[in-house]
Amino acid sequence: MNSTVSPDKDKEKTAVARTHTRRKRVIGTIVAIVAMALLGALAWHLTHQAPAPGAGARGAGGARGAGGPGGRGAPATTVGTGKAERADMPVVLDALGTVTAAAVATVHVQISGVLQKIQFTEGQLVKAGQVLATIDPRPAQTALLQATGQRQRDEAQLESAKLLLSRQQTLLEQDSIARQDVDTQAALVKQLEGTVKTDRGAEAMAQINLDYTTVRAPISGRLGLRTVDIGNLVSSSDTNGIVAITQQSPIDVEFSVPQDYLPQLQQRINAGATLAATALDRTRTKELATGRFWALDNQVDSQTGTVRAKARFTNDASNLFPSQFVNIRLQLDTIKDAITVPVTALRHGSKGDFVYVLNQDHTVALRNVTRGQADARRVQIVSGLEGGETVITEGADRLKDGAKVQLPSDHPSRGQRGAGTAAPGAAAPGAAAPATATPGAAAPAAAAPAPGTPAAQGAAQHRHRRQQEGAAQ
Repeated sequence: MNSTVSPDKDKEKTAVARTHTRRKRVIGTIVAIVAMALLGALAWHLTHQAPAPGAGARGAGGARGAGGPGGRGAPATTVGTGKAERADMPVVLDALGTVTAAAVATVHVQISGVLQKIQFTEGQLVKAGQVLATIDPRPAQTALLQATGQRQRDEAQLESAKLLLSRQQTLLEQDSIARQDVDTQAALVKQLEGTVKTDRGAEAMAQINLDYTTVRAPISGRLGLRTVDIGNLVSSSDTNGIVAITQQSPIDVEFSVPQDYLPQLQQRINAGATLAATALDRTRTKELATGRFWALDNQVDSQTGTVRAKARFTNDASNLFPSQFVNIRLQLDTIKDAITVPVTALRHGSKGDFVYVLNQDHTVALRNVTRGQADARRVQIVSGLEGGETVITEGADRLKDGAKVQLPSDHPSRGQRGAGTAAPGAAAPGAAAPATATPGAAAPAAAAPAPGTPAAQGAAQHRHRRQQEGAAQ
Protein backbone atom coordinates (compact mmCIF):
# COMPACT_ATOMS: atom_id res chain seq x y z
CA MET A 1 0.00 0.00 0.00
CA ASN A 2 1.37 3.30 -0.98
CA SER A 3 1.75 5.97 1.73
CA THR A 4 1.60 9.62 0.95
CA VAL A 5 2.93 12.57 2.97
CA SER A 6 0.29 15.15 3.72
CA PRO A 7 0.88 18.76 2.78
CA ASP A 8 0.56 19.79 6.44
CA LYS A 9 3.52 17.68 7.45
CA ASP A 10 5.66 19.19 4.68
CA LYS A 11 4.78 22.66 5.85
CA GLU A 12 5.63 21.72 9.42
CA LYS A 13 9.06 20.38 8.42
CA THR A 14 9.72 23.53 6.36
CA ALA A 15 8.78 25.75 9.28
CA VAL A 16 11.08 23.82 11.62
CA ALA A 17 13.98 24.13 9.17
CA ARG A 18 13.38 27.83 8.83
CA THR A 19 13.29 28.19 12.60
CA HIS A 20 16.68 26.44 12.97
CA THR A 21 18.12 28.65 10.22
CA ARG A 22 16.88 31.78 11.94
CA ARG A 23 18.33 30.67 15.26
CA LYS A 24 21.73 30.13 13.68
CA ARG A 25 21.60 33.57 12.09
CA VAL A 26 20.56 35.14 15.37
CA ILE A 27 23.38 33.41 17.28
CA GLY A 28 25.93 34.51 14.64
CA THR A 29 24.59 38.04 14.77
CA ILE A 30 24.82 38.09 18.58
CA VAL A 31 28.43 36.84 18.48
CA ALA A 32 29.35 39.51 15.92
CA ILE A 33 27.64 42.23 17.97
CA VAL A 34 29.40 41.13 21.16
CA ALA A 35 32.76 41.10 19.37
CA MET A 36 32.12 44.58 17.98
CA ALA A 37 31.07 45.79 21.44
CA LEU A 38 34.25 44.42 22.99
CA LEU A 39 36.42 46.03 20.30
CA GLY A 40 34.60 49.34 20.74
CA ALA A 41 35.05 49.21 24.53
CA LEU A 42 38.73 48.45 24.12
CA ALA A 43 39.15 51.34 21.69
CA TRP A 44 37.31 53.69 24.03
CA HIS A 45 39.45 52.56 26.97
CA LEU A 46 42.69 53.11 25.06
CA THR A 47 41.67 56.56 23.80
CA HIS A 48 40.19 57.79 27.09
CA GLN A 49 42.66 56.36 29.59
CA ALA A 50 44.27 58.69 32.15
CA PRO A 51 47.23 60.64 30.71
CA ALA A 52 50.75 59.79 31.89
CA PRO A 53 52.51 62.23 34.25
CA GLY A 54 53.75 65.18 32.28
CA ALA A 55 51.45 64.53 29.32
CA GLY A 56 49.33 67.52 30.21
CA ALA A 57 52.35 69.77 30.17
CA ARG A 58 53.37 68.40 26.80
CA GLY A 59 49.88 68.90 25.46
CA ALA A 60 49.86 72.45 26.66
CA GLY A 61 53.20 73.02 25.08
CA GLY A 62 51.94 71.49 21.88
CA ALA A 63 49.02 73.89 21.89
CA ARG A 64 51.51 76.73 22.07
CA GLY A 65 53.34 75.13 19.19
CA ALA A 66 56.34 72.84 19.59
CA GLY A 67 58.56 74.22 16.88
CA GLY A 68 60.93 71.27 16.65
CA PRO A 69 63.42 69.25 18.66
CA GLY A 70 64.37 71.15 21.74
CA GLY A 71 61.94 74.00 21.01
CA ARG A 72 59.58 75.65 23.49
CA GLY A 73 57.00 73.18 24.73
CA ALA A 74 58.91 70.15 23.44
CA PRO A 75 59.80 67.31 25.84
CA ALA A 76 62.75 68.15 28.09
CA THR A 77 66.08 66.96 26.61
CA THR A 78 68.68 65.30 28.83
CA VAL A 79 71.98 67.14 28.41
CA GLY A 80 75.51 67.15 29.80
CA THR A 81 77.03 70.27 31.29
CA GLY A 82 80.40 71.87 32.02
CA LYS A 83 81.71 74.96 33.75
CA ALA A 84 83.18 78.15 32.36
CA GLU A 85 86.36 78.29 34.45
CA ARG A 86 88.99 80.95 34.97
CA ALA A 87 92.48 79.51 34.58
CA ASP A 88 95.83 80.18 32.92
CA MET A 89 95.58 79.20 29.25
CA PRO A 90 98.86 78.13 27.58
CA VAL A 91 99.30 79.14 23.92
CA VAL A 92 100.84 76.04 22.39
CA LEU A 93 102.18 75.33 18.91
CA ASP A 94 102.21 71.67 17.85
CA ALA A 95 104.42 70.56 14.97
CA LEU A 96 106.15 67.52 13.54
CA GLY A 97 109.93 67.69 13.89
CA THR A 98 113.07 65.81 12.92
CA VAL A 99 115.89 65.21 15.38
CA THR A 100 119.23 66.48 14.12
CA ALA A 101 122.60 66.21 15.82
CA ALA A 102 123.98 69.48 17.13
CA ALA A 103 127.29 68.58 15.43
CA VAL A 104 128.45 65.78 13.12
CA ALA A 105 132.11 65.05 12.38
CA THR A 106 133.72 62.41 10.19
CA VAL A 107 137.10 61.46 11.58
CA HIS A 108 139.75 61.63 8.84
CA VAL A 109 143.48 61.05 9.19
CA GLN A 110 145.72 64.06 8.51
CA ILE A 111 148.67 62.13 7.05
CA SER A 112 149.00 58.99 5.02
CA GLY A 113 150.14 55.83 6.76
CA VAL A 114 149.25 52.34 7.84
CA LEU A 115 146.53 52.08 10.48
CA GLN A 116 148.31 50.48 13.40
CA LYS A 117 145.78 50.57 16.28
CA ILE A 118 142.05 51.13 16.77
CA GLN A 119 141.28 52.29 20.29
CA PHE A 120 137.50 52.64 20.26
CA THR A 121 134.33 50.51 20.22
CA GLU A 122 131.59 51.11 17.70
CA GLY A 123 128.67 53.00 19.27
CA GLN A 124 130.82 54.24 22.14
CA LEU A 125 130.37 57.65 23.74
CA VAL A 126 133.62 59.62 23.51
CA LYS A 127 134.92 62.98 24.69
CA ALA A 128 136.65 65.56 22.56
CA GLY A 129 140.41 64.81 22.38
CA GLN A 130 140.05 61.11 23.21
CA VAL A 131 142.43 58.84 21.26
CA LEU A 132 140.63 56.80 18.63
CA ALA A 133 143.39 55.24 16.48
CA THR A 134 147.13 55.25 15.81
CA ILE A 135 149.00 55.37 12.49
CA ASP A 136 152.52 53.97 12.12
CA PRO A 137 154.62 56.89 13.50
CA ARG A 138 158.08 55.87 12.22
CA PRO A 139 158.04 57.85 8.93
CA ALA A 140 156.96 60.96 10.81
CA GLN A 141 159.61 60.46 13.48
CA THR A 142 162.32 60.19 10.80
CA ALA A 143 161.12 63.36 9.08
CA LEU A 144 161.24 65.17 12.43
CA LEU A 145 164.83 64.09 13.02
CA GLN A 146 165.86 65.35 9.58
CA ALA A 147 164.20 68.70 10.14
CA THR A 148 165.84 69.05 13.54
CA GLY A 149 169.32 68.26 12.11
CA GLN A 150 168.91 70.78 9.31
CA ARG A 151 167.89 73.46 11.78
CA GLN A 152 170.85 72.79 14.06
CA ARG A 153 173.33 72.94 11.13
CA ASP A 154 171.96 76.24 9.86
CA GLU A 155 171.96 77.69 13.38
CA ALA A 156 175.69 76.84 13.71
CA GLN A 157 176.46 78.58 10.42
CA LEU A 158 174.50 81.59 11.61
CA GLU A 159 176.52 81.80 14.84
CA SER A 160 179.82 81.63 12.86
CA ALA A 161 178.66 84.34 10.45
CA LYS A 162 177.69 86.60 13.35
CA LEU A 163 181.16 86.25 14.99
CA LEU A 164 182.88 87.05 11.72
CA LEU A 165 180.68 90.11 11.23
CA SER A 166 181.52 91.34 14.74
CA ARG A 167 185.31 91.12 14.03
CA GLN A 168 184.98 92.89 10.69
CA GLN A 169 183.04 95.74 12.28
CA THR A 170 185.90 96.17 14.80
CA LEU A 171 188.45 96.27 11.96
CA LEU A 172 186.26 98.76 10.08
CA GLU A 173 186.41 101.10 13.05
CA GLN A 174 190.21 100.87 12.91
CA ASP A 175 190.08 101.50 9.14
CA SER A 176 191.75 98.15 8.57
CA ILE A 177 189.13 96.56 6.26
CA ALA A 178 187.03 97.66 3.38
CA ARG A 179 183.41 98.56 4.13
CA GLN A 180 182.25 96.36 1.25
CA ASP A 181 183.46 93.23 3.00
CA VAL A 182 181.62 94.22 6.14
CA ASP A 183 178.37 94.79 4.24
CA THR A 184 178.69 91.43 2.49
CA GLN A 185 179.12 89.65 5.79
CA ALA A 186 176.11 91.43 7.27
CA ALA A 187 173.95 90.26 4.35
CA LEU A 188 175.15 86.68 4.88
CA VAL A 189 174.12 86.83 8.52
CA LYS A 190 170.59 87.92 7.56
CA GLN A 191 170.39 85.15 4.97
CA LEU A 192 171.36 82.52 7.52
CA GLU A 193 168.81 83.91 9.98
CA GLY A 194 166.11 83.36 7.36
CA THR A 195 167.33 79.84 6.72
CA VAL A 196 167.15 79.03 10.41
CA LYS A 197 163.55 80.28 10.58
CA THR A 198 162.66 78.04 7.65
CA ASP A 199 164.31 75.11 9.35
CA ARG A 200 162.33 75.77 12.52
CA GLY A 201 159.09 75.79 10.51
CA ALA A 202 159.98 72.51 8.85
CA GLU A 203 160.79 71.03 12.24
CA ALA A 204 157.46 72.21 13.64
CA MET A 205 155.60 70.71 10.66
CA ALA A 206 157.40 67.42 11.20
CA GLN A 207 156.33 67.50 14.82
CA ILE A 208 152.72 68.15 13.80
CA ASN A 209 152.80 65.23 11.37
CA LEU A 210 154.12 63.07 14.14
CA ASP A 211 151.25 64.18 16.37
CA TYR A 212 148.80 63.38 13.58
CA THR A 213 149.78 59.73 13.80
CA THR A 214 147.60 59.69 16.92
CA VAL A 215 143.98 60.18 15.76
CA ARG A 216 141.78 61.97 18.33
CA ALA A 217 138.06 62.71 18.54
CA PRO A 218 137.36 66.27 17.32
CA ILE A 219 134.03 66.54 19.23
CA SER A 220 132.18 64.74 21.99
CA GLY A 221 129.42 62.39 20.94
CA ARG A 222 128.53 58.87 19.96
CA LEU A 223 130.64 56.90 17.51
CA GLY A 224 129.15 55.15 14.53
CA LEU A 225 130.41 52.09 12.69
CA ARG A 226 134.06 52.13 11.66
CA THR A 227 134.79 52.05 7.95
CA VAL A 228 138.40 50.78 7.96
CA ASP A 229 140.31 48.00 9.71
CA ILE A 230 143.79 47.68 11.16
CA GLY A 231 146.60 47.24 8.62
CA ASN A 232 145.03 49.33 5.86
CA LEU A 233 146.77 52.29 4.29
CA VAL A 234 144.78 55.42 5.09
CA SER A 235 145.12 58.97 3.87
CA SER A 236 143.42 62.33 4.21
CA SER A 237 141.75 61.89 0.82
CA ASP A 238 139.59 58.99 2.00
CA THR A 239 135.92 59.99 1.65
CA ASN A 240 134.47 57.89 4.47
CA GLY A 241 137.28 58.48 6.94
CA ILE A 242 137.66 56.12 9.89
CA VAL A 243 134.44 56.69 11.80
CA ALA A 244 131.69 59.33 12.21
CA ILE A 245 130.77 61.08 15.46
CA THR A 246 127.38 62.62 16.17
CA GLN A 247 126.90 64.97 19.09
CA GLN A 248 123.75 63.92 20.96
CA SER A 249 123.99 66.04 24.09
CA PRO A 250 122.82 68.66 23.44
CA ILE A 251 120.73 67.72 20.43
CA ASP A 252 118.39 69.72 18.18
CA VAL A 253 114.94 69.19 16.68
CA GLU A 254 114.04 71.01 13.47
CA PHE A 255 110.36 71.78 12.78
CA SER A 256 108.19 74.17 10.75
CA VAL A 257 106.32 77.17 12.15
CA PRO A 258 103.27 78.48 10.20
CA GLN A 259 103.79 82.05 9.07
CA ASP A 260 100.66 83.15 10.98
CA TYR A 261 102.54 82.53 14.23
CA LEU A 262 105.55 84.61 13.22
CA PRO A 263 104.45 87.98 14.71
CA GLN A 264 103.72 86.45 18.09
CA LEU A 265 106.88 84.36 18.02
CA GLN A 266 109.07 87.29 16.98
CA GLN A 267 107.57 89.42 19.73
CA ARG A 268 108.45 86.83 22.35
CA ILE A 269 111.97 86.37 20.96
CA ASN A 270 112.64 90.11 20.89
CA ALA A 271 111.45 90.34 24.51
CA GLY A 272 114.12 87.82 25.48
CA ALA A 273 111.61 85.21 26.64
CA THR A 274 112.64 81.58 27.05
CA LEU A 275 110.09 79.43 25.22
CA ALA A 276 109.69 75.94 26.65
CA ALA A 277 109.68 73.07 24.15
CA THR A 278 108.64 69.47 24.72
CA ALA A 279 109.45 66.49 22.50
CA LEU A 280 106.75 63.78 22.40
CA ASP A 281 106.66 60.39 20.74
CA ARG A 282 104.63 59.78 17.60
CA THR A 283 101.48 58.94 19.63
CA ARG A 284 101.78 62.18 21.67
CA THR A 285 101.46 60.18 24.88
CA LYS A 286 105.04 59.87 26.12
CA GLU A 287 107.31 62.82 26.89
CA LEU A 288 110.80 62.18 25.53
CA ALA A 289 112.69 65.33 26.53
CA THR A 290 112.24 68.96 27.52
CA GLY A 291 114.21 71.90 26.16
CA ARG A 292 113.76 75.38 24.78
CA PHE A 293 113.35 77.24 21.53
CA TRP A 294 116.75 77.83 19.94
CA ALA A 295 116.67 79.55 16.53
CA LEU A 296 114.44 80.70 13.67
CA ASP A 297 115.31 80.68 9.97
CA ASN A 298 115.57 83.96 8.05
CA GLN A 299 113.00 83.32 5.29
CA VAL A 300 109.56 81.81 4.66
CA ASP A 301 109.19 78.80 2.39
CA SER A 302 106.92 80.11 -0.39
CA GLN A 303 105.59 76.63 -1.18
CA THR A 304 104.51 75.64 2.33
CA GLY A 305 104.06 79.05 3.99
CA THR A 306 106.20 77.98 6.93
CA VAL A 307 109.52 78.91 8.50
CA ARG A 308 112.11 76.42 9.67
CA ALA A 309 112.86 76.60 13.38
CA LYS A 310 115.03 74.71 15.84
CA ALA A 311 114.65 73.69 19.48
CA ARG A 312 117.53 72.43 21.61
CA PHE A 313 117.39 69.65 24.22
CA THR A 314 119.98 68.47 26.72
CA ASN A 315 118.96 64.86 26.00
CA ASP A 316 120.47 63.58 29.23
CA ALA A 317 118.49 60.33 29.02
CA SER A 318 119.46 59.81 25.33
CA ASN A 319 115.81 59.43 24.31
CA LEU A 320 116.33 61.50 21.15
CA PHE A 321 118.24 59.96 18.27
CA PRO A 322 119.40 61.70 15.07
CA SER A 323 116.91 61.54 12.15
CA GLN A 324 114.12 60.45 14.52
CA PHE A 325 110.62 61.86 13.92
CA VAL A 326 109.01 63.41 17.01
CA ASN A 327 106.14 65.73 17.87
CA ILE A 328 107.14 69.16 19.15
CA ARG A 329 104.99 71.18 21.54
CA LEU A 330 106.23 74.77 21.80
CA GLN A 331 104.65 76.99 24.43
CA LEU A 332 104.52 80.45 22.89
CA ASP A 333 102.79 82.27 25.74
CA THR A 334 100.44 81.91 28.71
CA ILE A 335 97.15 83.82 28.94
CA LYS A 336 96.56 84.67 32.58
CA ASP A 337 93.09 84.23 34.15
CA ALA A 338 91.38 83.25 30.88
CA ILE A 339 87.74 82.06 30.73
CA THR A 340 87.73 78.57 29.24
CA VAL A 341 85.01 76.03 28.45
CA PRO A 342 85.18 72.43 27.20
CA VAL A 343 85.73 72.17 23.45
CA THR A 344 82.45 70.28 23.05
CA ALA A 345 80.49 73.26 24.42
CA LEU A 346 81.41 75.58 21.54
CA ARG A 347 78.97 75.52 18.61
CA HIS A 348 79.21 77.09 15.15
CA GLY A 349 76.29 78.77 13.42
CA SER A 350 75.54 81.17 10.60
CA LYS A 351 76.10 84.12 12.94
CA GLY A 352 79.35 82.82 14.37
CA ASP A 353 80.34 80.86 17.46
CA PHE A 354 77.87 80.36 20.30
CA VAL A 355 77.22 78.29 23.42
CA TYR A 356 74.10 77.26 25.31
CA VAL A 357 74.07 78.56 28.89
CA LEU A 358 72.00 76.71 31.50
CA ASN A 359 69.62 78.90 33.50
CA GLN A 360 68.39 78.22 37.04
CA ASP A 361 64.92 77.19 35.77
CA HIS A 362 66.50 74.42 33.65
CA THR A 363 66.10 76.32 30.40
CA VAL A 364 68.93 77.20 28.06
CA ALA A 365 69.91 80.53 26.53
CA LEU A 366 71.84 80.83 23.28
CA ARG A 367 74.84 83.09 23.87
CA ASN A 368 77.03 84.40 21.04
CA VAL A 369 80.71 84.29 22.03
CA THR A 370 84.15 85.11 20.64
CA ARG A 371 86.65 82.29 20.83
CA GLY A 372 90.37 82.61 21.44
CA GLN A 373 93.13 80.08 21.88
CA ALA A 374 92.32 76.39 22.19
CA ASP A 375 93.96 73.10 23.05
CA ALA A 376 92.81 69.50 22.87
CA ARG A 377 90.38 69.84 25.82
CA ARG A 378 89.38 73.46 26.39
CA VAL A 379 88.89 76.64 24.39
CA GLN A 380 89.25 80.25 25.51
CA ILE A 381 86.18 82.52 25.38
CA VAL A 382 87.31 86.10 24.86
CA SER A 383 83.85 87.65 25.24
CA GLY A 384 80.29 86.51 25.86
CA LEU A 385 80.71 84.46 29.04
CA GLU A 386 81.52 85.01 32.68
CA GLY A 387 83.44 82.68 34.92
CA GLY A 388 81.33 80.14 36.81
CA GLU A 389 78.47 79.90 34.30
CA THR A 390 77.22 76.45 33.29
CA VAL A 391 77.29 75.54 29.61
CA ILE A 392 75.84 72.61 27.68
CA THR A 393 78.48 70.13 26.48
CA GLU A 394 76.32 67.18 25.33
CA GLY A 395 72.95 67.08 23.59
CA ALA A 396 73.17 70.65 22.24
CA ASP A 397 72.28 69.50 18.71
CA ARG A 398 68.64 69.03 19.83
CA LEU A 399 68.28 72.40 21.55
CA LYS A 400 66.98 75.84 20.67
CA ASP A 401 67.05 79.10 22.55
CA GLY A 402 64.75 78.83 25.59
CA ALA A 403 64.40 75.04 25.41
CA LYS A 404 63.64 73.08 28.58
CA VAL A 405 66.35 70.59 29.57
CA GLN A 406 66.97 68.10 32.30
CA LEU A 407 70.22 66.86 33.80
CA PRO A 408 71.17 63.23 34.41
CA SER A 409 70.97 63.97 38.16
CA ASP A 410 67.27 64.84 37.78
CA HIS A 411 66.35 61.18 37.09
CA PRO A 412 65.68 59.20 40.33
CA SER A 413 67.57 55.99 40.83
CA ARG A 414 65.92 52.59 40.56
CA GLY A 415 65.55 52.23 44.28
CA GLN A 416 63.86 55.62 44.58
CA ARG A 417 61.48 54.77 41.75
CA GLY A 418 60.53 51.47 43.45
CA ALA A 419 59.84 53.16 46.79
CA GLY A 420 57.97 56.24 45.60
CA THR A 421 56.17 54.98 42.49
CA ALA A 422 53.24 52.57 42.63
CA ALA A 423 53.52 49.40 40.60
CA PRO A 424 51.22 49.02 37.60
CA GLY A 425 47.77 48.03 38.79
CA ALA A 426 48.43 48.84 42.44
CA ALA A 427 46.26 51.28 44.31
CA ALA A 428 47.68 54.68 45.03
CA PRO A 429 48.40 55.51 48.66
CA GLY A 430 45.19 56.57 50.40
CA ALA A 431 42.90 55.25 47.66
CA ALA A 432 40.11 52.73 48.30
CA ALA A 433 41.04 49.12 47.80
CA PRO A 434 39.60 47.53 44.66
CA ALA A 435 36.58 45.29 45.08
CA THR A 436 37.24 41.55 45.00
CA ALA A 437 34.64 39.08 43.67
CA THR A 438 33.71 36.22 45.98
CA PRO A 439 33.09 32.67 44.70
CA GLY A 440 29.53 32.22 43.49
CA ALA A 441 28.75 35.91 43.53
CA ALA A 442 27.32 37.52 40.47
CA ALA A 443 29.76 39.23 38.26
CA PRO A 444 29.49 42.98 38.26
CA ALA A 445 27.44 44.36 35.41
CA ALA A 446 29.38 45.64 32.48
CA ALA A 447 29.33 49.36 32.02
CA ALA A 448 26.89 50.52 29.33
CA PRO A 449 28.61 51.69 26.18
CA ALA A 450 28.65 55.39 25.57
CA PRO A 451 25.97 56.71 23.16
CA GLY A 452 27.15 57.08 19.59
CA THR A 453 29.96 54.56 19.91
CA PRO A 454 30.15 51.46 17.64
CA ALA A 455 29.24 49.30 20.65
CA ALA A 456 25.99 51.28 21.25
CA GLN A 457 24.99 51.08 17.57
CA GLY A 458 25.58 47.29 17.53
CA ALA A 459 23.45 46.81 20.65
CA ALA A 460 20.57 48.78 19.07
CA GLN A 461 20.68 46.64 15.90
CA HIS A 462 20.66 43.47 18.02
CA ARG A 463 17.51 44.56 19.90
CA HIS A 464 15.73 45.43 16.63
CA ARG A 465 16.46 41.98 15.11
CA ARG A 466 15.21 40.22 18.25
CA GLN A 467 11.94 42.13 18.09
CA GLN A 468 11.47 41.10 14.40
CA GLU A 469 12.19 37.43 15.16
CA GLY A 470 9.68 37.43 18.06
CA ALA A 471 6.98 38.89 15.83
CA ALA A 472 7.65 36.26 13.14
CA GLN A 473 7.38 33.39 15.63
